[in-house]
Amino acid sequence: MSVRVRMAPSPTGFLHIGGVRTFLFNWLFARGRGGECLLRIENTDTSREVEESVAQIERSLRWLGIEWDGETTFQLDVMERAKKEAQRLVSEGAAYEDEGAIRIRMPDEGSTGWDDAIKGRIEVANVELEDLVLVRSDGRPTYNFASPLEDWLDGITHVIRGDDHVSNTPKQITLLRALGAEPPVYAHVPSVFGADGKKLSKRHGAVSVDEFREAGYLSEALMNFLALLGWAPDGETTIMSRDELVERFTLERVGSSPATFDYAKLDWMNGVYLRALPPEAYAERLVAYLRERGFDWPEERIRASVPLVQEKIGRLGEFPAFAGFLFHDVDPDPALLDARILDAAASALEAVEPWTAAAVEAALKQLCDDLGEKPRTVYLPIRVAVTGSRISPGLYESLELLGRETSLARIRAAAEAVG
Repeated sequence: MSVRVRMAPSPTGFLHIGGVRTFLFNWLFARGRGGECLLRIENTDTSREVEESVAQIERSLRWLGIEWDGETTFQLDVMERAKKEAQRLVSEGAAYEDEGAIRIRMPDEGSTGWDDAIKGRIEVANVELEDLVLVRSDGRPTYNFASPLEDWLDGITHVIRGDDHVSNTPKQITLLRALGAEPPVYAHVPSVFGADGKKLSKRHGAVSVDEFREAGYLSEALMNFLALLGWAPDGETTIMSRDELVERFTLERVGSSPATFDYAKLDWMNGVYLRALPPEAYAERLVAYLRERGFDWPEERIRASVPLVQEKIGRLGEFPAFAGFLFHDVDPDPALLDARILDAAASALEAVEPWTAAAVEAALKQLCDDLGEKPRTVYLPIRVAVTGSRISPGLYESLELLGRETSLARIRAAAEAVG
């Protein structure tokens, strides 16, 4: 039988990054085996549904590079089938009516077990399983009925989901067997924790794909990073393309211990991906990112800034703070300025011809000799006057790109401000 998996997020808000990681595991597993991956919205609890959530879920997955097979479905689509199956179980004595609802009879003796593809053999004493509500008194099926029912109807072969669902599994296995269906293979992936050892949440930073996209992470870097949350191909390889992830992913290499979401590692990995882009491709990504966020800066200058920033920033979202001085006026900190050095710099740079990074470098190095000062002493007030920050792209290149007129105007204005 070919592999068929599904992901069933709840439309109760934005898709959490931990849920995206679980979906990625499903997708990698299916694609690596020529199988199918379905997207099903778990909307049995309609009171919690957020209207825009479904669009956000689909948008997030597509941006990340995860596609699914067929149309997005909704669990409530099987409501009528669920009612019929519940009535069948009642007629067969496997379920009973209780105050308008229908419950399945759970066995009282023995145990229910399964060979979890990640956690190994799990056995649960049946005495711990309460009689499960299948259909509420208002006719809506519960999650624990609709989910395994639709798994059966969809021909799902593997249910790969978070380990918070382990407690649901014996109930769903019992239910499927009552329906006359063979349970799928279950694989419960580890939770994703923050660096403090607690389940990843808003307090740890961004938790939705939209937020990571907004911060300027590349989709392929985020996919690579998420794939390594709980899985490793060999304990050594870190950087892998989409195709390599598909080829190498196996459930056998998924660990059972919680994974730690390490933002420093993500930033490092994103920087690796950014620096590996050809300059033209980097420029395309940068321009698109800035346009999506409403920056109307001249495209020609954005592209010209690529050599200054590509090796320096780890996220596209760092560009406005790092290189924004190229596009707008700055407000330098007077405490970091030195009128003597700035006046001398203006005089030295005024004679530079042509206005290139190499010529600017020669003039500033000569200025250091003339003033009898080290470069760090001379360059800091110039850098702050021109860029507004102690941290910026290379000073010579920044001055070249900013242009003679603007550079000299900023240096002179800063000198006057503290003179």
